[in-house]
Amino acid sequence: MDRRSFLGSSLQRLKVADPTPTDPIKRGEIDPVDKLVNQELPSVARVSAGLEPYTGEWGWWQARHLLSRTLFGPKKAEIAKAVEDGLESTIDLLVADWQEPAAPLNSYFEKDANVAIGETWVEFPLNNEDGVFLDGYRRTSLRNWSVGLMIDQGVSLREKMTLFWFNHFATESLVVFDQRRMYELVRLFRQYALGDFKTLVEEVTVSSAMLNYLNGDQNKVGSPNENYGRELFELFTIGKGPQIGEGNYTNYTEDDVREASKVLTGWTHNFYGKTAGRPAGEYKDNRHDKSTKNFSAAFDFQTIENAGEEEYKLLIDMIFGKVETARYICRKLYRWFCYYVIDEATEQFVIEPMAQLLVANNYNIKPVIRALISSAHFFDNENIGAMIKSPIDYVLALPRVTEAEMPGLENVTYQYSLWNFYFSESAKMEQSLLDPPSVAGWNAYYQEPAFYQIWISSPTLSNRQFYSDIVSRENGKKISDDIFLTVDVFKFLNKVSDASDPNVLVSEWTELLLPVSMPESQRTMLKDVLIPGLPDFEWTEEYVLYITDPSDEEVKKAVESKLRALLQAIISLPEFHLM
Repeated sequence: MDRRSFLGSSLQRLKVADPTPTDPIKRGEIDPVDKLVNQELPSVARVSAGLEPYTGEWGWWQARHLLSRTLFGPKKAEIAKAVEDGLESTIDLLVADWQEPAAPLNSYFEKDANVAIGETWVEFPLNNEDGVFLDGYRRTSLRNWSVGLMIDQGVSLREKMTLFWFNHFATESLVVFDQRRMYELVRLFRQYALGDFKTLVEEVTVSSAMLNYLNGDQNKVGSPNENYGRELFELFTIGKGPQIGEGNYTNYTEDDVREASKVLTGWTHNFYGKTAGRPAGEYKDNRHDKSTKNFSAAFDFQTIENAGEEEYKLLIDMIFGKVETARYICRKLYRWFCYYVIDEATEQFVIEPMAQLLVANNYNIKPVIRALISSAHFFDNENIGAMIKSPIDYVLALPRVTEAEMPGLENVTYQYSLWNFYFSESAKMEQSLLDPPSVAGWNAYYQEPAFYQIWISSPTLSNRQFYSDIVSRENGKKISDDIFLTVDVFKFLNKVSDASDPNVLVSEWTELLLPVSMPESQRTMLKDVLIPGLPDFEWTEEYVLYITDPSDEEVKKAVESKLRALLQAIISLPEFHLM
């Protein structure tokens, strides 16, 4: 396949319309003048392999593919260990049991009377007694902490899946009042990242953050609010299916939304801004609709009798009794890990077996993900290097792969400032962590027919290039007066098996930074950036001069200049935007 076909060989500036949402799923049209963005989904059959276990070659490129889809940029040592350990052992490590990380900290704000810098705020009131409002700094702390966990993820699928669930159960920290609610929600996503999907839906339904975001706290007998009931069907569990009438779909009807909203009445919050502790949903029986709820033929005309605070679980049981719920979430997992096109063969040989496996395992996610990322389909060549990196993937890949370091990270203020830089850069590329554009999540994960192509537009492409340029240049990004973030090209050079050979240097740097092997002509072009028009021995001699006397500043500067030019040439290639 031509993996450059969308990005173009010279990274053309693209323009994607900024659609105005009216319905969470139906968004605006892609700008028709943009000839490189899909105007319709590809109709050509892609991959014949199915969910059967992969039995082919296991080497660098296969290990790199696996880790690039499950981590935010794999390091050389991680890939090498995966090659040595084998596919099954690597997946064992990726899906290992969860360990809760330490809570986010106050990294800079001196006006929080209860929380000193370096301490956590997650159980302290939102407002100081003197009226100082604390939500803004806590929101900054929470998102920076989240970025830090991604950076320090190790070989674990946990953080990638935490982001998946945040996109799936999309909420906005700017809308959810009090970041303690958001912290508890993110804890749920991390706890159930590879666990029981059904239980996660139950927990999210009565979480303080979701009750606040989709107005569940306003849903009471005689005055039901349908927001969460609608999204529970449409976005969080079973999906619409084909439309069969005004507001009615094969998987649920408008009447089902109304009845579900009655089931969900009675839930509100157990705290207010000046209350200490961790927030949770609270059931109040006098706000609950105790009538019998009647559902449509989509749910076999089932009824739900009054069951008080346990009634919402009966609704979720009913929804999860339909196999289409399993198919819906499996399609989302497929698009997250594999590719956006789900053709008839993929539906039959990948999605359906995934769904049946999910049902057989009582909606436990881990066996399904394990089957997908160890399948022949996942490792088919058509699926390697075929996804455009999300902004978060793009921003974190460069410092993780090159293992960029900066001094002073033992200081919590510097540490969180660095993470804030990564957050800010991905936000400029239109993926603002903890603040997706709507309850449907980020458009690139669901909007047909463009999907991942939506990540690339005129402003976002410029911002991508600006970010990679600033991180890879000598001065790097200033974090504080004496702290700078930049790629240490000499440290990155040490990752090369024979740095004296320019051919080996080019090959191994591209193998670390790019998802597919470069053709000989491409490697020759890159070598010409390193030693323009010169024979190979010119680099060898200059490199030997450097390692013989690294204190020679003139030689060191000359070598560093060449290495930075090569690095910037590689990360300017269209392939660097792919994974």
